[in-house]
Amino acid sequence: MKKTFLLCLSCFIGCFYGCTKGELDRINTDPTKSTPENFDPNFLLPTAQLKFANKGYYQLLYQSTMMQLLSSTYYYYNNGDKYINVANFTDYQGRIFDEGYAEASGIREMQRLAREKDPNAYKNLINIGDIVFVMILQRITDTYGDVPYHQAGKAREGIKYPVYDTQEDIYNSMLTDLETAIKNLDPAAPGVTADLFYKGDLTKWRKFGYSLMLRIAMRLTKVDPEKARIWAEKAAAGGTFTDNNDNTFISMDASSFNSQNGTSLALRTLSDYREVRWSKTLIDQLRNTADPRLSVIGEIPAEGFANNNNQNLSGNPDPLIQKGLPNGYDLLGGTTDIRNHPEYPGGTGNGTDLAPLGKYSRPRTSVYLKLGGPVFLMTYGETELLLAEAAVRNWKVKGSATEHFSNGVKAALQSLAQVDPQANITMEKVNAYVKAQKLDQSSTEKSLEMINMQYWISTGTTFNFIEAWLNWKRSGYPRLTPVNYPGNVTNGTIPRRMIYLSTEILNNPDQYKAAVSRLPGGDALTSRVWWDQ
Repeated sequence: MKKTFLLCLSCFIGCFYGCTKGELDRINTDPTKSTPENFDPNFLLPTAQLKFANKGYYQLLYQSTMMQLLSSTYYYYNNGDKYINVANFTDYQGRIFDEGYAEASGIREMQRLAREKDPNAYKNLINIGDIVFVMILQRITDTYGDVPYHQAGKAREGIKYPVYDTQEDIYNSMLTDLETAIKNLDPAAPGVTADLFYKGDLTKWRKFGYSLMLRIAMRLTKVDPEKARIWAEKAAAGGTFTDNNDNTFISMDASSFNSQNGTSLALRTLSDYREVRWSKTLIDQLRNTADPRLSVIGEIPAEGFANNNNQNLSGNPDPLIQKGLPNGYDLLGGTTDIRNHPEYPGGTGNGTDLAPLGKYSRPRTSVYLKLGGPVFLMTYGETELLLAEAAVRNWKVKGSATEHFSNGVKAALQSLAQVDPQANITMEKVNAYVKAQKLDQSSTEKSLEMINMQYWISTGTTFNFIEAWLNWKRSGYPRLTPVNYPGNVTNGTIPRRMIYLSTEILNNPDQYKAAVSRLPGGDALTSRVWWDQ
């Protein structure tokens, strides 16, 4: 009897304990939190997309002024405007490396979770992940040269010191990986959610993939023109962008803006707004060709210095009065002081004018100075211009060089309305400009110059300065006169790359040193990456 009682008591206590433990687990589990079982890998895609797009500030410090699209006299922008490594700012040169690999790791983690949960259900997400991974890695390798590719984002697999692949190997892999991913997109499989680019539209993703393939192929025109031809023709046959509705951009949310969430364009603070101007190189080009973009991108502060300090006061957009600020000048009172420039507008000419930048064209405030606008990554106009170049090179693409060039110029003008409706250019002005800018095919060189000049303007006026720089390195157009400011670190030449992330020499020393040894000139701004030889 005693044994029976103890047995029953033991069972009761066991059952009570088990029920209580289960109840406690339920009570202590936050139903709003994700778990490995209920987490949706789709949620990681927009994070990578947003962070990839959020490079406006670094472009402002370097590529915008290096490419003589923007200009500034303020010392903060001397890095790009005058090729001077301003103290404590060189760290920004490594941000594309540092943040790029964080984005790439997020994509690889997304794919890992998707494969673990259900590779068939997440088939399209996995393949879109490969496309985005290639997009991220192209920017990284084009900026620095040899970088990790095959072992990138694999820390979870125990790879702490990823191998720096050669850029040639990276390009071979990007092209084949991209082709595979595009072909594996499956309309019959479940769709992708939370996609900031195309809302899961696989038709647009396919066109994006082939447009990216074209961009990658064209980077090879100097170093391997035959491979460039093969892949450019493959991209054209696959089907690239067909109109501005295919443009790749992210519209930022001003209500939730902070330095981590992203910014619509490079200008995001009052100091940037006060100190940055359109470059004389760009404004002169637009004026000399009667480009209608001049009337929508720039303005002169109507009330001088007072307006220059008030971001809520618009300026005068009259194209006849726009004046670009020359690159390479300062406000230090010497020969490089902009107030002593022979063409300084309406000043004393003795370096004593107190409102110098109010006399030059700034990016139009109602168009560019906002936190809720778009960040452009790739456009139909740019793609058409690359197809025009392919046609000039007598590669097999549908349509003539003239047709693609006209399409590209027209699309570039019309895409400004996506930056802001106030930048809309009437069809009458668009058509008149396109007609006046008929492609000059008297020589291959002249055609290439016209095509890549338009590419420079298009990427510059949509604030895609990194792409403007990369295509300039590849094409050599426009022919820019470098700044030779006292104390510059490039011997008066425009930088060809950024320096690696400074911590790499500590975190991955052997691979870093091997990569640097393969760079002609070492880890310097003047060294050239493989395809830029």
